[in-house]
Amino acid sequence: MAILINMEVEMDQDYMTELVSVQLKKIRSERGYTQEKMADVIGLSKKALVQIEKGRALAEWPHVVAVCALFRSSETLQSVLGDDPLEVIEAVAHRTIDRPKGKTMGGRVWWKAIEKKGEFRLQQHLISHHYRILDSYDDLWFSSFEKADALERLDELFLEAEEAKR
Repeated sequence: MAILINMEVEMDQDYMTELVSVQLKKIRSERGYTQEKMADVIGLSKKALVQIEKGRALAEWPHVVAVCALFRSSETLQSVLGDDPLEVIEAVAHRTIDRPKGKTMGGRVWWKAIEKKGEFRLQQHLISHHYRILDSYDDLWFSSFEKADALERLDELFLEAEEAKR
């Protein structure tokens, strides 16, 4: 089954809910879980899980978040959300994240380089289209769906680093 992602759709909670709901059965099967086990793990009734897997209902937002957190290494989930589904879900939930967050994989697969200033670089996620700023050690400093905010923060981080050198 081919997975089609509409690159024109804004990545929001509704879109994420639909995207994860459609893949839930594959995610469960990939892990080797029964419906009972999967329902228990993500906090659903088995009846609700069956309805989602048959396409009669969508998962609710808290269950989508749980799936992204608990199955973040799932190949199926990564194929629709990129290398770090948890980062995508966090960006969708908060719209902007402005704090040093820790090590990333550097964005060599799922990210497009936008701009570089000093030790900081701005990237855009190829699937969700959110932006992030990494330093030269691949630490995440900022994440947002707003390009203008990301560019402004890139300038600020660059200036702060330059001032610290003096």
